[in-house]
Amino acid sequence: MENEAIKNIMTRVSVREFTGEKISQAQLDTLLRAAMAAPSAINKQPWAFIVVTDEAKIAALGEALPYSRCSNKPAVAIIPCGDLSKAIPGEMANFWINDVSAATENLLLAAHAMGLGAVWTGLHPDMSRAKMVQDMLGLPEHIIPLCVVPVGVPAEHPDIKDKYVPENIHYNAW
Repeated sequence: MENEAIKNIMTRVSVREFTGEKISQAQLDTLLRAAMAAPSAINKQPWAFIVVTDEAKIAALGEALPYSRCSNKPAVAIIPCGDLSKAIPGEMANFWINDVSAATENLLLAAHAMGLGAVWTGLHPDMSRAKMVQDMLGLPEHIIPLCVVPVGVPAEHPDIKDKYVPENIHYNAW
């Protein structure tokens, strides 16, 4: 691989099983700083991050959202959200989805670079799931959870997948 950044991107995998071991506040701060280093439309940065460290709340998320992997002993669950009060007004308001998605990918890549495991589990646009998390965590209406990202020390090491598909590439036109 050409460099560490490319290697990190190409070797990142979704980790769904964790040891239950805690991570440090410094590690958590690094993850959140990496997330917030993402690009955003017109630099609006319309994101907010709910960091769930309380084991009972993580377990409740796992029970309510069985596909979230929060029952698999992550150290923390991070919920990247769109803050609609910071979004671009008008017809471009939904750019928050792109912006928070970019922040989430940065979070996943940072976790991998730090030797941690993480997995993106979707909420939005399934508003029943998003509303459940809003209610569980007391989020105001203008804060929309995009996904749940359990993070922790990996208890598994999934195989790296080559997802490159040349047929998906079109130059200059379809």
